[in-house]
Amino acid sequence: MVQWNETCDVLVVGSGGGGVTGAYTAAREGLDVILVEATDKFGGTTAYSGGGGVWFPCNPVLKRAGTDDTIDDALEYYHAVVGDRTPRELQDAYVRGGAPLIEYLEQDENLKFEMLPWPDYFGKAPKARLDGQRHTMPSVLPVSEAPELREVVRGPLDTDRLGTPAPDDYFIGGRALIARFLKAIEKYPNAALHRSTTLVELVVEDGTVVGGIVERDGERIAIRARKGVVLAAGGFEGNDELRQKFGVPGEARDTMGPWANLGKAHEAGIAAGADIDLMGEAWWSPGMTHPDGRSAFALWFTGGIFVNQDGQRFVNESAPYDRLGREVIRQLEEGTATLPYWMIYDNKEGEVPPVKATNVSMVETEKYQAAGLWHSADTLEELAEKIGVPAENLAATVARFNEFVPKGVDEDFGRGDEAYDRAFSGGEPPLVTIDQGPFHAAAFGISDLGTKGGLRTDTAARVLDQSGNPIAGLYAAGNTMAAPSGTVYPGGGNPIGTSMLFSHLAVLDMAAGS
Repeated sequence: MVQWNETCDVLVVGSGGGGVTGAYTAAREGLDVILVEATDKFGGTTAYSGGGGVWFPCNPVLKRAGTDDTIDDALEYYHAVVGDRTPRELQDAYVRGGAPLIEYLEQDENLKFEMLPWPDYFGKAPKARLDGQRHTMPSVLPVSEAPELREVVRGPLDTDRLGTPAPDDYFIGGRALIARFLKAIEKYPNAALHRSTTLVELVVEDGTVVGGIVERDGERIAIRARKGVVLAAGGFEGNDELRQKFGVPGEARDTMGPWANLGKAHEAGIAAGADIDLMGEAWWSPGMTHPDGRSAFALWFTGGIFVNQDGQRFVNESAPYDRLGREVIRQLEEGTATLPYWMIYDNKEGEVPPVKATNVSMVETEKYQAAGLWHSADTLEELAEKIGVPAENLAATVARFNEFVPKGVDEDFGRGDEAYDRAFSGGEPPLVTIDQGPFHAAAFGISDLGTKGGLRTDTAARVLDQSGNPIAGLYAAGNTMAAPSGTVYPGGGNPIGTSMLFSHLAVLDMAAGS
């Protein structure tokens, strides 16, 4: 018989966008809530997001901005790109649920949002929104309004990876979202948030999850949860053993998730009888390789092309990052591409690669050169020798690409055919000649923003067993649940949006007494 040390109505595991949304909803609905975060910082993967955005069609922020979008159009788009890989009712719950959630949150003066136009990632799909009017982000928050949070909110990435000081002016992007929720939660005495507290296991009695065992300062603490437990602890991208077990390409060192995303919540849910799905999936991206050996999420290319080991182009370099990453992985598995692959560019912007959003900032050029990651040469033939690709192929590849530029049409890979491709080039085709020596090459790998496979849930975020029945008292959200989006990434803000919404729905289900 478990001896309980603490008791609450709702136990929330994780403090990313989902965890804080769940804790906030519980506190606001009058439930006693305890949130536990494994690390010494709040925020999870959400805090690393530069935008912190959510894909919530037709929400009040977008309506105030004058959007003419409809939920029916958004559903048609989402269904078209996700297909039947996930239950239709789960897809519908996500698409329909975002707008009411934003309406609910905006009733709190601490929770402010604004539109950040971001085109859908499948621009040719039915009812795709090319003007970006399905994407919303948290408003920036001056650090001066919550100085006590500066050292307890995770990130940015440069702080954790490069040791740079946390900004002392504004919380922005995902950090703003987390900080705003922490401010909103602090006014509720029925909420307790604990850092450096790790979930060890769930406690199950007669088939019902009644609480969890956590570890804090080397001590095990049993927390009774009268209403239920919400697992919103991110993915398992930081655990190479689990990645290998479930067939997730890539390595933990190249993920953008925090180091503590080891899948402990997944394992606890599975031990409690949960069914799982999509466990080989992640939110993918190309990764620029840094001198520490890690390949980090990169986007916004203002030039350059990617070539494989044969010195040939093999992909649309300006495609949405998940689609691009998936194509790289497909070719890696088929053997038509190997790591590293190379970005080839000229000297228009100098030695530094034409990558404007590296997520982890570049360090000194000489460090990349010393690590064999960046190379320069007066001719393409000399550059080819340095990176080990056939010289005649590289020269022919560049020559062919240069022919496309004045036409504004990429006849090989359709670079620029979709709205997202042109999002970083002023709406023009993102085609830039490679003709001004010296010529350069930068090594790239594959990165991810976290795994997206996990515990199967219903539309109320209740975790399902292998017979498809809800496990009483157990809920999951975000990257701890099997993503409604299946094997695709429909639009920017899907990961955070999924985490926030299903944590919210979980707590509302508990509050309703289901």
